[in-house]
Amino acid sequence: MNLITLAFKSILNRKASVLLTLFTIAISVMLLLSIERVRQEAKQSFSSTISGTDLIVGARTGDIQLLLSSVFRIGHANNGLSWQSYQYIKDQRGVAWTIPISLGDSHKGFSVLGSDENYFQYYRYGKKQSLTFTYGRAYHNAQEVVIGSEVAKQLHYHVGQQIIVAHGMGNTSFHNHDDNPLTIVGILEPTGTPVDKTLHVPLKAIELMHDSAHTNDARIISNEHEHEHEHEHEHEHEHEHEHEHDNVEHKHHNHKAHDLSALESEPGDLIGHPKQLTAFLMGFDSPLYTLQVRRNINTYKPEALSAIMPGVTLRELWGMLDIVEKILLLFSVVVVLISLLGMLTTLLSSLSQRRRELAILRSVGARPKHIFSLMCSEAVLITVLGSLIGVVLFYLLMLIGQGVLQAQFGISISLSLLSYYELMLLGVIMCTGAVIGTIPAIRAYFYSLNDGMSIKL
Repeated sequence: MNLITLAFKSILNRKASVLLTLFTIAISVMLLLSIERVRQEAKQSFSSTISGTDLIVGARTGDIQLLLSSVFRIGHANNGLSWQSYQYIKDQRGVAWTIPISLGDSHKGFSVLGSDENYFQYYRYGKKQSLTFTYGRAYHNAQEVVIGSEVAKQLHYHVGQQIIVAHGMGNTSFHNHDDNPLTIVGILEPTGTPVDKTLHVPLKAIELMHDSAHTNDARIISNEHEHEHEHEHEHEHEHEHEHEHDNVEHKHHNHKAHDLSALESEPGDLIGHPKQLTAFLMGFDSPLYTLQVRRNINTYKPEALSAIMPGVTLRELWGMLDIVEKILLLFSVVVVLISLLGMLTTLLSSLSQRRRELAILRSVGARPKHIFSLMCSEAVLITVLGSLIGVVLFYLLMLIGQGVLQAQFGISISLSLLSYYELMLLGVIMCTGAVIGTIPAIRAYFYSLNDGMSIKL
């Protein structure tokens, strides 16, 4: 009988204490791998939110605040920049494209972003992937809206449905723009970025929603239309039996036309006459233009502006969060060490009760070195089994939690194989377990030498 088989049978004789040790090791391994995977995926999700953008320009503020508010919809910009400054900067030499961004409205807790046709043409995420549609198309006029996949999923929206946008960010809405209902004409493919939780409208729609004169006119027209409709209804009631068949056909035709209007509409003005923007994204023909234009923007005299490079600012953000990452990692390592020390305590406490077992092994020819190897094998076996159970629990936790992380924090978790770093962590845990297992093995070795065949009970 080899040592591994003997160690396994010895473990089975101590089921209760061994199961408790396996459970603590498994939980600690699951916690360590989960924290590490979420940390890596969070970095990847943030990094993949925007790609191919050379500069982000907004009103003078902190670089990280501008990045978080304009790209990740975290917080909000204190000030905006004028449309005149945007027009001046976009006409600079070397500018390949720009994407204007207007934020400040919401719909049932989801952000509303105003832009133009460049948004769907030039915005990139991940590895320079462009936005694609699951259903429908991009907006063509100021009465249309394109929604992200999470908006459609959580609110059960579909193409052709009309919605009302409210003024105010997040769940705090100050005024509903009831006079400007928007028709959903497109639903974007999932991206794993804040795009999934955003409603996209033309800049012209933002202007119309905030134009008080237009709102009042719209209410007057709406009231007149309702009055005319009531008058027509009374007239139709007098001739109800005469025109019943025609009315049925007319309603059916209107319903069909409404369904098609969500996808078929004439292109209109997407920009209008905006007064200011929250920020805008820029792409250049050459990296040399990026540095030159950035310097010009940061020294722009008509108004105080900031131009940031997304990649550089993201590295600054991770530098600020580095201490938090280290604390989380340290916390996980401490939990693992505590579980391994628990295993050591279990092996040591049971050692005195096993002196008869060790003496019997000596009587059948086992030498002290065999006793030492047996005790080490038990520690390694417990550590390996605990680690394997921890890996299984880790994948179960990721499977259950990936939907919550995606919906609440925009972090996309992939159920991929363990990375090299994660395998290295498991290797370190197993090696540490083997080292800790030598402590009771050394004691058993000397017990074996001293007791021999005359153990005292």
